[in-house]
Amino acid sequence: MRPCVPDAVLTAMLEEDAPFGDLTTRALGIGALPGTLDMAARGGMCLCGSEEAARLFELAGARILECLPSGSRLAAGTRFLRAQGDVEALHLAWKTAQTLVEYLSGFASGAAAIVDALRNAGFSQPLACTRKNFPGNRRLAAKAVAAGGAVAHRLGLSETLLVFPDHRVFVDKATLAERFATIRRQYPEKKLVAEAGDADEALWLATCGADIIQLERFSPEALQACRERFAGQGLGAQLAPAGGVTLANALAYAAAGADFLISSAPYFSPPRDVKVTFLSH
Repeated sequence: MRPCVPDAVLTAMLEEDAPFGDLTTRALGIGALPGTLDMAARGGMCLCGSEEAARLFELAGARILECLPSGSRLAAGTRFLRAQGDVEALHLAWKTAQTLVEYLSGFASGAAAIVDALRNAGFSQPLACTRKNFPGNRRLAAKAVAAGGAVAHRLGLSETLLVFPDHRVFVDKATLAERFATIRRQYPEKKLVAEAGDADEALWLATCGADIIQLERFSPEALQACRERFAGQGLGAQLAPAGGVTLANALAYAAAGADFLISSAPYFSPPRDVKVTFLSH
């Protein structure tokens, strides 16, 4: 796997932390000495961001001797990156690379926990992660949840059709089915998704022609009841719970009949600790 962001983005990260170099290393007079830096998992985690971390060290002037790929499942103590170079280069990239891996591995591990729980319980439903990541970091966030076994629910507004109630405020309800039909003709390769706040609205949107109904803040029990009503009326739209889907309730939603699960929870997972060790030569 390669870095998912260009060098310009990574260089900007380095410049943010050390716009004029590392004053402490320079003051101590140790910048030209050779050294090695190891990164290892302090606890079990799903690794992400190792490729970006490696590139940060290269951009700072070090070379990479070892780098495990994103998506690797690491036990506590497992080394995943080794960089070698002069002390100044290693210190320039150290904290930026460490922090990036810690946050992205948190996202990846959060996604992996939900996916693993589903698979271990015998469920095959995908976990689709939203675009509710911290702004400006979409590529990194999408890479992280993919490393954890999830898929992207939406990478942005430009490539997906998702009709929210906030859109329908400006649409005559009587014309919605006609509008949906027009959209399906204009964008035949796109799934038409619509969000519903209750079961009656979900049924109406399905009869209007939505392919997928995003069930906002439905409980597992409400989802199951909605599934039964859809079956009774012969409606084939997929049902996907959204809003509040977490590790704690993912199995309940899967058992209730969700076709897939939509969640932002992995983006709020705690960072995974990375241990950094410097070795002098």
